[in-house]
Amino acid sequence: MFRTHTCGELRASHQSQSVTLAGWVQTVRKFGSITFVDLRDRYGITQLLFNESLNTELEKTPLGREFVLQVAGEVAERSNKNLQLPTGDIEILVQSFTILNASATPPFTIQDDTDGGDDLRMKYRYLDLRRTAVRKNLELRYAVNRAARNYLHQQEFLDIETPFLIKSTPEGARDFVVPSRMNPGQFYALPQSPQTFKQLLMVSGYDRYYQIVKCFRDEDLRADRQPEFTQIDCEMAFVEQEDILQMFEGLIKSIFKEVKGIEYTESVQRMTWEEAMWTYGNDKPDIRFGMQLLNLKKPESVYRDRTDARALIDGADFKVFDEAESVIALAVPGAAEYTRKQTDELTDWVKRPQIGMKGLVFIKCLADGTFKSSVDKFYSEERLKSIASACGAQPGDLILIVAGPEERTRKAASELRLEMGERLGLRKKDEFKLLWVLDFPLFEYDEDGNRWVARHHPFTAPKPLQIATMIENEPSITDASKYLDHPYAQIKANAYDMVLNGNEIGGGSIRIYQRELQEKMFAALGMDKEEQQHKFGFLLGAFEYGAPPHGGIAFGFDRLCSILGGSESIRDFIAFPKNNAGRDVMLDAPATIDDKQFDELQIRLDLKS
Repeated sequence: MFRTHTCGELRASHQSQSVTLAGWVQTVRKFGSITFVDLRDRYGITQLLFNESLNTELEKTPLGREFVLQVAGEVAERSNKNLQLPTGDIEILVQSFTILNASATPPFTIQDDTDGGDDLRMKYRYLDLRRTAVRKNLELRYAVNRAARNYLHQQEFLDIETPFLIKSTPEGARDFVVPSRMNPGQFYALPQSPQTFKQLLMVSGYDRYYQIVKCFRDEDLRADRQPEFTQIDCEMAFVEQEDILQMFEGLIKSIFKEVKGIEYTESVQRMTWEEAMWTYGNDKPDIRFGMQLLNLKKPESVYRDRTDARALIDGADFKVFDEAESVIALAVPGAAEYTRKQTDELTDWVKRPQIGMKGLVFIKCLADGTFKSSVDKFYSEERLKSIASACGAQPGDLILIVAGPEERTRKAASELRLEMGERLGLRKKDEFKLLWVLDFPLFEYDEDGNRWVARHHPFTAPKPLQIATMIENEPSITDASKYLDHPYAQIKANAYDMVLNGNEIGGGSIRIYQRELQEKMFAALGMDKEEQQHKFGFLLGAFEYGAPPHGGIAFGFDRLCSILGGSESIRDFIAFPKNNAGRDVMLDAPATIDDKQFDELQIRLDLKS
């Protein structure tokens, strides 16, 4: 056999045993007539000691980093113990060794503090995967996978595979398409999700389905996106929204317990989409810390337990506020001590193109109860005190205010809040806070296309009490500028997102299951009967054969792993990821294909300049 033990297995209790190990050479250290070698495998590192007689052999056949080595020897107590290693109490007194395979000099050091940049490590990903940090990420990924499967199995879900070669029904992101040699001129698409298949499984009577499944979307990439990604995809029949929320709170809490050892005993907070947008500036708020936003130009009806603050800024002849569509404030705890240099730096931060503000107003709430601001010329001490009170500011806090067009200002205030949370150390990677966001709008209006689009996807049901509104009204709009007055703008989706530490980790909805309502939804999105039948005739037909009420959710598996692992990028938790251009630099893919393959597919390549 190649080995009797792994390189992470041996302890002081194994002393005097004869063992055989195999692995990769991590380091070689010569000390006079003896040589120490650290041997590494997936399980750990063990120190080897080569005595004087074996050193002669090593001089003839020197070892290098990443050589594949087999050794036989005896376990002995180390004289210089390494408390940082589980195997640090022992070493192997080598009696014989075999070089199983030599290695070229690696392009970067294979250790946690590697000298390899991202591009180099992606090119040699098979070497990068040997590093302990990367291995631990993949072990965590496996642990999350195992915990999810265990929980869903206990809840009587069935793991059912669905096809990867399907029909293209472009909605949202672009499809990846695959030409069919046996059907010239026709194409499959790779699924963006198994959405219609899991609904068909509900029609088929499989009332609890799941898959940990690959999905594909041809879209621009960033740190938390890949062209192929993994979802924990789930669906249930004969359920209402509350059943889904309870079931999948249980899933995430079970993963926390099994993977991180965290007992998440509190109920998951719930918040409407509207509340999230007004008080945090986005629909996936990080609720590990406060600093809620207050729009000083919006009536109190959009806030719970907040004073109507519009009057606090009116009539001061401060044009920046008077002419702005939106004026948003947040109170930063304990930051009144910021210097002029620090507030100037924050002003420069909000002026960056990606934030897009023209400036920043600040109010310092001093410890003695007085106020100092950058708008003292326009606002009295009493007014500043009232603004501070409306923002919930305390002595020692710093109020930051941005003003401008509503959408841009809301996004800027949201980013400013997160930035201040980061600067104050309030976004701790070892703290986890879950949130359900509910009651999203069912539709968004595309002013450029002059049509409604589904905010979630076209299979999401309206809230039960608003189904009649959708059925009884036509989607057409005569004046695009008044779309907010249309009944469709008031319809809420029976949908829900789960948010973890400011990241959407899962989203789903109760589905439409009656043909009439599904046809009405498709019509609202601009599909005529012919297009509906061409794209979704199979689903509409299935709804005529006793489709049950059903709903589900899909969790972003890669993203969940990255948050649990304390990383900003999902790439760190994927064995062979693509780069930010969607390329696999290790395989050099995508790549051209030869003329024979084009001929077989009956495709001619005509690249446009």
